Amino acid sequence: MRTRNLLVAFLLGAAIAAGLTLALRMSGEQAAPLRATVVPAGDALPAFNLLGHDDTAVDGAVFEGQWDLVFFGFTHCPDICPTTLHTLAQVRKQLAEQGQNPLPRIVLVSVDPERDTPEIMSKYMSAFGDGNLGITGDLEEVSKLTDALGIYFARAPAADGDYSIDHSTVVLVINPQGRFRALFSAPHRVEDFVHDLPLIMGMP
Repeated sequence: MRTRNLLVAFLLGAAIAAGLTLALRMSGEQAAPLRATVVPAGDALPAFNLLGHDDTAVDGAVFEGQWDLVFFGFTHCPDICPTTLHTLAQVRKQLAEQGQNPLPRIVLVSVDPERDTPEIMSKYMSAFGDGNLGITGDLEEVSKLTDALGIYFARAPAADGDYSIDHSTVVLVINPQGRFRALFSAPHRVEDFVHDLPLIMGMP
């Protein structure tokens, strides 16, 4: 019975949210994001010291001055990471075609810095377009970011003695003040980002 009540409450909430979105559209007011979870722009990101893909030191200031789409992954990732980054590249392309300005930057923060050197990150990120940023460095420094943002990752040993990394698949939106503004949960669809990002970037 409790499970049924929770399901009913969830469906009711979804219906109300859909109704509000429709009402906003019919009234001519700004539509609400359909997929993204928008959060209050709270505290700035924690202090950290890492490396950009050009082998220069980066800290929290690297997230200031532009909108960023931040994904935590690794270059040896067989499917989720390249698929997500390809999706984000298509998002940027479509936003550019629609005249969106500014365009958000794509940022990959490596959760496998042992293998992801700046040189490897540079080559990897170049495959997804210009203007992207790869960040790597000391694992303890990476953990400062993941802990603050609620990002999970853990090494997963493989049978052949190698390893992979289990990790969260959300895409975070960081505003030009370097503050966490929204997140997109998987599955990631180009049309969801293209619809929601201009609304998020236009919010006060």
